[in-house]
Amino acid sequence: MTPISLAEAALAAALLAAVAASLLAGRDRAVRRAAFSLLAVSALLSIAAGVSGLLAAGNGGAAATATLPVGLPWLPMHLRLDALAAFGMMTIGALLLPASIYSIGYLRHHAGLTSLAIFMALFAAGMQGVVMADDAFAFMLFWELMSVASYFFVTFEHVDAANRRAGFVYLVMAHVSGLLILGAFAVLHGAAGSFAFDAMRQAGLSAVQASAAFLLAAFGFGMKAGVVPMHVWLPEAHPVAPSNASALMSGVMIKVAILGFMRVVWDLVGVPDFQWWWGALVLVAGSSSAVAGVLLALQQHDLKRLLAYHSVENIGIILIGLGLAMIFAHYGHPLLAALGLVAALYHTINHALFKGLLFMGAGAVLSAAGTRNMETMGGLIHRMPVTAALFLVACVSISALPPFNGFVSEWLTFQTALLAPELTGSLLAMLIPFSASMLALAGALAAACFVKVFGVVFLGLPRSQAAADAREADGWMRLGMALPAAACLLLGVLPTLFIPLIDAVPMMLAHASLAASVHEHGWLWLTPVAAERASYAPGLVLAGMAALGGAAWLWLRPRGRAVRRAPVWSCGHPRLTSRMQYTAAGFSQPLRRIFSGLYQPEEHHEREDAGHPLLVRAVRHESHVRDLSWRFIYRPLVGIHERAADGLARQHRRGLHAWLAWMFVTVLALLGWLLRGGAA
Repeated sequence: MTPISLAEAALAAALLAAVAASLLAGRDRAVRRAAFSLLAVSALLSIAAGVSGLLAAGNGGAAATATLPVGLPWLPMHLRLDALAAFGMMTIGALLLPASIYSIGYLRHHAGLTSLAIFMALFAAGMQGVVMADDAFAFMLFWELMSVASYFFVTFEHVDAANRRAGFVYLVMAHVSGLLILGAFAVLHGAAGSFAFDAMRQAGLSAVQASAAFLLAAFGFGMKAGVVPMHVWLPEAHPVAPSNASALMSGVMIKVAILGFMRVVWDLVGVPDFQWWWGALVLVAGSSSAVAGVLLALQQHDLKRLLAYHSVENIGIILIGLGLAMIFAHYGHPLLAALGLVAALYHTINHALFKGLLFMGAGAVLSAAGTRNMETMGGLIHRMPVTAALFLVACVSISALPPFNGFVSEWLTFQTALLAPELTGSLLAMLIPFSASMLALAGALAAACFVKVFGVVFLGLPRSQAAADAREADGWMRLGMALPAAACLLLGVLPTLFIPLIDAVPMMLAHASLAASVHEHGWLWLTPVAAERASYAPGLVLAGMAALGGAAWLWLRPRGRAVRRAPVWSCGHPRLTSRMQYTAAGFSQPLRRIFSGLYQPEEHHEREDAGHPLLVRAVRHESHVRDLSWRFIYRPLVGIHERAADGLARQHRRGLHAWLAWMFVTVLALLGWLLRGGAA
């Protein structure tokens, strides 16, 4: 089969999964097995289409196209599998496969599976269609399918008012995002005279048209991707969705928005129309999102909400690479632009894998402990050892520690910034090192955050009876988590085999390739530009870590004697209890103090004395950190909207005489305008 026929088969299998779920409505076990098995098939076909499409593009093959026999009478839907679409299909399939397997076990005790299976299948088809769309009509149709289907994930447990509110916020921002993207296509249609992407690529854009299309696309796709300050829907929506859906929304959907931005700006507008400030704006947005996302994540007690804020951080890291690539492309440094693109794309698929694994791990913990509140967890490593080990892989990966994949993509992003040539303008000369420093800060804070997460959730003593009674996840869930965990290690150890595969994308967009430098010293050494500038040998790092760990184990093991076990020392207290452990709030308290100017926390203290000021019976401390975007941006906007609506409602209640007065004023205004036009 050709790559495009594999892609069409993947899309058909996803739609067939929705049909199967509809036909088996009410039979939850059959729905679970049939629908998610078909989604797994769709994922495998998607991976095959993506890999074969990238190989064909890397060998100089032309993009494959297809026309679907649906759509408007004068405008059928066109699909195109070029290098960018192939990368998108591979990324979608890489997480859809383990998520489908995981769902078979995760949804075993959930009721009402028919609607969830239908919308998950439509969601997968929408994402696949977005990355392959070759005209504005098909793109917007699949985009809305993806957005509306994911809305039903957010409101799946709609009896909770907070879930309904999160769904409303998500739906409003998703449709505002869609309107902005539609505006970008309107600008391109005005220049091209056609909705077809081929015509838009050939259209000659003025500087104003190009900048308008860029800004509309940046804000539209940025809102869907969760870029600060347009991110507020994300930490509300992702935590309340079922964990298998959260994995796909956070792991893939927001990356589809990034790929959509690349499609419009890099492909349809094109590098020759780039302005220097486009890349600077993307770089600033990425730096802000990276730091703000991790700072807000550090103060969360809700495990899934914490992971959602880390999606904001990682979108920022991807945008830093894209912003650097846009700047270098504008100033005529195609090799560095290709390096920035590879760094961004590598982090795109890396984040899909380790964030999907984290959400699936959170779902396993939620199923076992019955809560998302980390303050009631603890000690789960003894009750869920496999889940703990797989979750630890994801924690190390997202913290950008070798030898896992997160380190490679962040290292490539650093190399893009450090290899930057002298650029004209003091603003860029200051902005690029500043962004690199923000990336370093975000990486350090992310490592601290996941030390907190793993320690509070899995180590120590259980803080509740539910945590003490937790049981290991079932085989389907463990298999679903094991696949991305293995991929995180493989992409961390063998980047020299994967980078040449995705190198077809910068060849298409920036007309430059890293393949020669990556392969210059064989598969062992990763040299992004030149060996004398920078190199990394992940295989040697892994071997060194294994050797040091093995030597330490041999040196410290008892050598034939039984391991002596003793109670943990508790500072002289007769019995160690869970109240003596660090809490999530206590762990993050020093950082809350350091960044108090950014957090502006609300803190309340209550103290109960035991008959004397020096004797304390009880102390109660509460600290709340809220997202300042709500306070300074969205609540004022809501207030303006409500006041305007109240004013309009008052006019509606004024009666017939008010309507006649408004009509009279309108007629006078129109007469004045007509008389002025006639006099001119």
